[in-house]
Amino acid sequence: MPQPSFSTPLIGRNPELARLAGVLERARAGDARAVLVAGDAGVGKTRVLGEAAGLAAAAGTTVLTGHCVDLGDVGLPYLPFTEIVGTLAADERFADVLAAHPVVGRLLGGGTDAVQDRLRLFEGVAGLLTDLAERAPVLLVVEDLHWADQSSRDLLRFLLSRGTLQRAAGGAPGRRLAVLASYRADDLHRRHPLRPLLAELVRLPAVERLEVRPLADVEVTELVRAVQDRPLPDSTVRRIVERAEGNAFYAEELVAATDGGGDGVPSALADVLLIRFEQLSDTAQQVLRTAAVAGRRVEHDLLRGAVGLPEDELEAALREAVGRQLLLPGDGDTYAFRHALAREAVYADLLPGERARLHGTFARLLAGRGRSRETAAERAHHSRESHDLAAALAASLEAAEHAHQLGAPAEELRHLETALDLWASVEPSARPSGEGTDRVTLTLRASAAAAHAGAAHRAVALTRSALAGVQDSDHELAARVRYTLAGNLLGVDSLTAAFSYSSEALALIPADPPSRTWVWAAATHVLAARQVGENKTALRVARQALAVAERLQVPDARADLLISLAILESGGRTTPEGRARLREARDAARGAGNAPVELRALFNLAIGCFESGELEESVSWLREGLERARRAGLSSSPYPLEMRYLHLLVLYTLGRWDECAACAAEDAPVLPAAGAFAAGPALYVALARGDADVVERTRPLAEGPFDWMGRLVASIVLTDEAALRGDPEAAVARMRTGVADLTDDAGALPDATVRLAALALAAVADRAAALRAGGDAEELRHWTDTATELVELARTTAHRGADGSSQGPEGRAWLARAEAEWTRAVSGPDAGPWAAAVEAFASGDGYERARCRLRLAEALLVADDREGAAAEAAEARRTAVRLGAAPLLERVDALIRRGRLAEQRAPGSSPLTAREQDVLRLLAAGRSNRQIGEELFIAGKTASVHVSNILAKLGATSRTEAVAIAYREGLIGREEAVG
Repeated sequence: MPQPSFSTPLIGRNPELARLAGVLERARAGDARAVLVAGDAGVGKTRVLGEAAGLAAAAGTTVLTGHCVDLGDVGLPYLPFTEIVGTLAADERFADVLAAHPVVGRLLGGGTDAVQDRLRLFEGVAGLLTDLAERAPVLLVVEDLHWADQSSRDLLRFLLSRGTLQRAAGGAPGRRLAVLASYRADDLHRRHPLRPLLAELVRLPAVERLEVRPLADVEVTELVRAVQDRPLPDSTVRRIVERAEGNAFYAEELVAATDGGGDGVPSALADVLLIRFEQLSDTAQQVLRTAAVAGRRVEHDLLRGAVGLPEDELEAALREAVGRQLLLPGDGDTYAFRHALAREAVYADLLPGERARLHGTFARLLAGRGRSRETAAERAHHSRESHDLAAALAASLEAAEHAHQLGAPAEELRHLETALDLWASVEPSARPSGEGTDRVTLTLRASAAAAHAGAAHRAVALTRSALAGVQDSDHELAARVRYTLAGNLLGVDSLTAAFSYSSEALALIPADPPSRTWVWAAATHVLAARQVGENKTALRVARQALAVAERLQVPDARADLLISLAILESGGRTTPEGRARLREARDAARGAGNAPVELRALFNLAIGCFESGELEESVSWLREGLERARRAGLSSSPYPLEMRYLHLLVLYTLGRWDECAACAAEDAPVLPAAGAFAAGPALYVALARGDADVVERTRPLAEGPFDWMGRLVASIVLTDEAALRGDPEAAVARMRTGVADLTDDAGALPDATVRLAALALAAVADRAAALRAGGDAEELRHWTDTATELVELARTTAHRGADGSSQGPEGRAWLARAEAEWTRAVSGPDAGPWAAAVEAFASGDGYERARCRLRLAEALLVADDREGAAAEAAEARRTAVRLGAAPLLERVDALIRRGRLAEQRAPGSSPLTAREQDVLRLLAAGRSNRQIGEELFIAGKTASVHVSNILAKLGATSRTEAVAIAYREGLIGREEAVG
């Protein structure tokens, strides 16, 4: 594939090129890497990438390049990847590889089936690159990421963070792939959508960032003299260097502007660009003006049709523009501006009427090409800029449908919102006609696209807009808008408002005669009523609506109501009867083809098992649910997001922490911003393992737009983190803020209050214990009063049910821990409450049980039950080691050393592993860690870890003391101890 050539030498970029060459070399060896190349506009990113691509091509690497393009606020889904696939499709050598991944070919408009599942498309692109890399090393270049559409950003995130750059398992050769992606750093304003993606990607081990910095003055001087054949006066060179400010493109343009004999240097880059542009012939200027309206890149035949010149005049003008290096010829008979700034300057210089006329010309030419679906987004842009609003409206709706078929909900939403903006400006007679093209229905479509894109708050705003436009005389549509709004409000935890709107929807449609609209309005009302505690109303309406759904034969509504009844009726989803009803609902929804209702059934089956302590069965239901969501293209919808969270939570609870963290990393690329909470349990793992950046990773959940689950995760992590670092003021403040945020509109405290109170109580009890040992009595009273306040809050929440029943097993366990921490705060360590807490966590969270065991060991030690304390500490230590919970392990080992609990082992038993026994013998012989490693054929660092474990298990503070204890306990003989 042709690579760009440059007429000037590469100056001042040897370090950057050397670094990229190293990345390419590693990639050729199977170490897949990615580099994000940042720099200001014109600083030389494209030149550096071009040189790197040339090096790669010369070494036999397949180079694939895709460009992002600026079309204002009109996005072209997957544009750079469509360009790359198009390049492959034009080369017969890759026909078989493309044929093996047909879903990728649909980016080019082939086939009639829609790509409704983004994950399939993403996996297809990843598979294509993997297969290409098996033939020859591959370099994937994506230029101008700052203009990338959201779908392209999501696909790049997937490729870099989920498998494509990972090493192959089992020591097999890795993928021979390198990815270089450039973006303008100076274009990234505070709210630019690329910023969070970059922050996420640079944390990946296989991704690095390279900043192309401005050139030094001496380098700009060298560049200026290299690009100009004739000598320039020193004063001119100095002025160019001064004005260029290290920007290579500025410098080249300033030098080129001197060719026309101008007396001075323009004060702005646009002036420089236009001076150079105006040195062209009138015909060449006309061609460039027309090309600038098309965008950064334009096809030859499209340009010919728009400019209206004979072929020979057009070719002469293009040759002149290419000679002046304003245009560059590209693949597929296309031309591109050498730099986006050049195109922007020419475009900005067009007269308003001239600009509108050319946009209209391109819109007509694109419409006449017969590829309506693929050109819809461009036609919408050109029609709008040419003030042909009717055509822009029609093309925007086509573009929205195309984005929907491609599985690009963010772009679908953008096009629908553009259509809605245009709606009032287009005469009713000129608007598209047909079912579903009225303003209210289009707004509801946009609301659905927002929900699928993970923009729950935007979905609410759009549905409110539909409500403002609906006529209540159309009772059915008015009811539909209201129950849709109620459902969206439930998604953003605005429960009271949701109940209000669902009540209005139900009141607008009579129950008799029965109708499908009434059934769905009733089903939504049941959901809202249950969320605000109106369980009697929810149960009554659900039973009534179920009978109507069965009479009207609406199977998916019937399934939805069966789910609600399984939750509401006695025993709920934890009983065999409740689960049988949920399975019936799942089957009914599946038969009706209603995937969202089927997913709701599967979620409730999974959470019912979790609440019953049947964790492995919960995992089974969750896997089925997530797979069903993937196949249906609904992975970003609410229930699958909650299933992802629950899946990680079950893995966390089971102690499968490595799997939990791995699943979270795998899910991250396909999660919408509103689904960030789904990775919450991985944050619990990170905190328990002592990761330093856990607070920074949690902060967006605490400070971003309100999301109930996000605030829950943030409250748990930040309260526990404050407690672990011994800051009771911060722990209590975090706990109170979390409870306030999570309290519903009716004032009902969240169930998580019990857990948050217990976590804050840990820090309070630590402070009280320290003060009791010697401190201010008044301050001690303050903290014991605080402890009593917190435990009362936990008790009230745990026993608040109307029938006086407490929470399930998890809630009861947290209450037991809260009671034990309160006792420790007000009167000191007491083994009884801690033994109860250990027992309460027996069938659940192993990590929390280990934390309670540590407290129980402390209490037993105070009670002089050293044997019992040693046993509990040993169990806690085993759990901490298995989970990799380093902070807990340190605290347990400190207690073992402080209390000399290692001496409480049964006679003749050894706490050491066979390898540790080998290390102990060499330790007794006086060997250093390095010498131990050499004799046992292990790394010195590994030997050091074994020595630390031996000291901890024996309760020793030094190597000499460890040897003495080992001899005393019979773990080594006299000869070894003496030696």
